[in-house]
Amino acid sequence: MCLAIPSKIVEIEDSIGTIDVDGVRRKASLLLIEDARIGDYVIVHAGFAIHKIDESVAMESLAILREAASILDD
Repeated sequence: MCLAIPSKIVEIEDSIGTIDVDGVRRKASLLLIEDARIGDYVIVHAGFAIHKIDESVAMESLAILREAASILDD
C-alpha cells in the first residue's frame, strides 16, 4: 500500500526538485510534471512527482494525516 502525502516543491535544479513535508526535505524527479514551479504541491511515488494538487487540498490532506498520527501517538 502506498500513502500519498502532499509535498511542496521548494527548489528546482534542472528536472530535479527538492520537496518538503513538514521540514523533511528530499529530492524527486519532476520529469512527469508539466510546468512544475517552486511552491507547487505534488504527490510523489518512487522518487517521481506524478501529480500536481491544489494547495488547499494539500493542506486539508496534511491536516488529516497529522490528526491521524496524533491519535496513534495517544
